[in-house]
Amino acid sequence: MTTTLRPSSARWRAWEPVVWLVAFALPALVPSHSLIVSEIAIVALFAISLDLVLGYAGIVSLGHAAFFGFGAYSAALFAKHLSPDPLLGLAVGTGAALLLGLLCAATIIRGNDLTRLMVTLGTSLILWELANRLDGLTGGADGLQGVVMGPVLGRFEFDLYGQTAAWYSLAVLFALFVFARQLVHSPFGATLKAVRDNRLRAMAIGIPVTQRLVVVYTVAAGMAGAAGSLLAQTTGFASLEVFGIERSADVLLMLVIGGVGWLYGGIAGAIVFKLLHDVIADITPQYWTFWIGLFLVVLMLVGRDRLLKPWTRWSRKGATR
Repeated sequence: MTTTLRPSSARWRAWEPVVWLVAFALPALVPSHSLIVSEIAIVALFAISLDLVLGYAGIVSLGHAAFFGFGAYSAALFAKHLSPDPLLGLAVGTGAALLLGLLCAATIIRGNDLTRLMVTLGTSLILWELANRLDGLTGGADGLQGVVMGPVLGRFEFDLYGQTAAWYSLAVLFALFVFARQLVHSPFGATLKAVRDNRLRAMAIGIPVTQRLVVVYTVAAGMAGAAGSLLAQTTGFASLEVFGIERSADVLLMLVIGGVGWLYGGIAGAIVFKLLHDVIADITPQYWTFWIGLFLVVLMLVGRDRLLKPWTRWSRKGATR
């Protein structure tokens, strides 16, 4: 018996270029909010990297921050001791996370979801402790300070308002988003979804399941490392917090808010989460987690579609009458 897996269409919809044009215009339109635009772009890239393994491959991870943090420290150390060039540092941070992802991929191809949760979490904790102990190299609990970046492409200096950082982060996000989009809409992406839906059936029709999981896990690790590199470069600092379980939990919440298995879900979730965090933290800095939790409970009870598109509920009721 043979089964044909057809890739989904990768054609751009009419609204997508508009979204990206607005995003790139924001640092010029609202320069005072350039830093938050840069932060959103970075966490959106991090969320997209997790969506590749969770939404498209069905791999549950609680330690995806391991790759984010490894990329951040690699880029920061490279800038401090070798070269301040941002693009070279980005390549180093991404490459380091790719190698780490390839090494860690062997730990996720066996066992069940609970095993993967523990292994991925353990990897993040190990790297956190290493960064804490190797204080002569990483700065330990004080973090790696004194990271000074050169101009992007030798022309665009990082400014205090964060405009260059915002455009730089958005450009990297867009480039890797296009790459991820092509990946998930390719025949490779179709086989990933088959593995996610039923691994045994995928193996039965001849899909190399282990190879697919290793490749997507490694690619996702590299993208997470790129996000971490951007954070270190745009802030000039790398701390133990980049390895924290809170970082992994936050990116999971972004995917819950935006939706898994849809690349724009990571971007939408990052926007909503960061804006909620900043707005609520300004109003009630001690209890912002309560309101985030309440929002998630309502989202789960009501449903994303009914919460964001309440008119669809009434239209469906009218159609059934």
